[in-house]
Amino acid sequence: MALIDDLMARSGGVCEFCGAAEDLAAEPLAGTEEHVLLCATCRSDEAPEAHWRCLEGAAWSAEPAVQAAVWCKLGQIEAAWAAEAREGMTLEGEAQSLAQAGQALPGVEHRDSNGALLANGDTVTLIKDLPVKGAGFTAKRGTAVHGISLVPDNAAHIEGRVEGQRIVILTEFVKKR
Repeated sequence: MALIDDLMARSGGVCEFCGAAEDLAAEPLAGTEEHVLLCATCRSDEAPEAHWRCLEGAAWSAEPAVQAAVWCKLGQIEAAWAAEAREGMTLEGEAQSLAQAGQALPGVEHRDSNGALLANGDTVTLIKDLPVKGAGFTAKRGTAVHGISLVPDNAAHIEGRVEGQRIVILTEFVKKR
C-alpha cells in the first residue's frame, strides 16, 4: 500500500498521463522497478488514439519515471503526432536510463557495423549512401543521425531522422559516434 500512497502523493491523486482522478492503479515501467500512477483508460490497450494526445503534456513531467513511461508509450503509437512528440523529448540522466530499460526486449541487442552496442538516444554516422525509398532523396555517407530509437523487436533496425524525415536504417550501415 505504501507504493500507491507514494504515487498518489507524487501525482496529486490523478493519472500521471491524462489527469483523470478515477480508478487509479500503479503500473510498472517495463524493465525497471519504477511505477507510474495511471487511470483505467491509460492502462488499457483499447484507448482511442485521441486519448493519447494527453501524452504531449505529460512529457513535461518533472518525474523521470513519468518521462520514460511517456516516451515508451509514444513509441507504441503509430500516428505522426506521436513520433514528433517523442522526437521532441529530451531525456536526460535517470529518465533516459529508465526509457532505455523500458524499451529493450530481453535478448535483443542492437549493434553497429563494428559490433559496438547501440542504445536509444545514441548518435550514429552512416557508412554508405542510402537511397531512402518513398522520400525521394539519398542519405549521404557521413551523415550524423542524432537521438536514434531502437526498434524493440528487430536487432537489425534503428530509427532516426535524416533531412527531416523519420526513417528506418539497417544497423549494418551505421557506426556509433
